[in-house]
Amino acid sequence: MTRLSVNINKIATLRNSRGGNIPDVLQAAVDCQRFGAQGITVHPRPDERHIRYADVKNLKPLIITEFNIEGNPIPKFIDLVLEICPAQVTLVPDAHHQITSNAGWNTRKHKNFLKNIISTFKKQGIRTSVFVDTDLTNICYAAETETERIELYTEPYATNFTVNKNEAIKPFVVAAEKAVELGLGVNAGHDLNLANLNFFCANIPGLLEVSIGHAIISDSIYFGLENTIQLYLKQLK
Repeated sequence: MTRLSVNINKIATLRNSRGGNIPDVLQAAVDCQRFGAQGITVHPRPDERHIRYADVKNLKPLIITEFNIEGNPIPKFIDLVLEICPAQVTLVPDAHHQITSNAGWNTRKHKNFLKNIISTFKKQGIRTSVFVDTDLTNICYAAETETERIELYTEPYATNFTVNKNEAIKPFVVAAEKAVELGLGVNAGHDLNLANLNFFCANIPGLLEVSIGHAIISDSIYFGLENTIQLYLKQLK
């Protein structure tokens, strides 16, 4: 079964919009795990507009499943990851003030940069994942960085799913097959939701983990957090 990692950034966004500590990000992480999530994902950005660096540090002792920290590997981020030593770090090439991640790495261009950072993390026992699109060249060069996994950027799949789901899934199947052939684990994330998740998981070979935040937190407004996580877990079976 593909593992579900819940991204709790949007809970922090809601908290930060009002000040104070409601909703409690730390309690939310504990509850997500209690409700069945197999991992917790956070994506701290330099401006700390949602998850704060202090949150990441406070979350560390509370995570009993798998802690995944996403982000652009600027020096401040690298220092944070090395301090926390999460189970996984996902390297994402997002700009400082970007609303959300909207592209994968050009791994050919940045191969040596990524390889050096990945080597640093692996020496500390941290599994690495590189955020990529379905371009096979980028997947091949990702393998040359010596990362253990890639994370497929799934926004194009989600956008085209309602138009033609069979066509939408094709490049992701090919990309995952190439990754498996190269010995890479496959993760996926971005705009996966209750409507498109089951079809994606049923068709992607070697899919180990999905990271979902915005859709889960949005659905929880209607269904409650516990019920929502259970609904997503059912889609992964």
